[in-house]
Amino acid sequence: MRVIRQLQIRGLVQGVGSRDALRREALALGCTGWVRNRHDGSVEALVAGNAAAVDAVIARSHRGPTAAHVSGVVVETASASQDPGSPSFDRLPTA
Repeated sequence: MRVIRQLQIRGLVQGVGSRDALRREALALGCTGWVRNRHDGSVEALVAGNAAAVDAVIARSHRGPTAAHVSGVVVETASASQDPGSPSFDRLPTA
């Protein structure tokens, strides 16, 4: 079953490789979507794929890369209309 989750990752998560780490994990697990920095210092992602793969990406986002300090992750169910529909996992500009 395909699921879509929107994540907001908070803490010391910018400038430490969080976007690239999340993107690598998502691609390795066959997920699609995107990741970007937010002006408030958080990292936001939309992750789509089978439930087990998306759950694994979410679990990885709670740890972050070695240099990160994740203080929290907000996970919301995204609607089908938000499905990126792309076969890739993109790194978007800061929003």
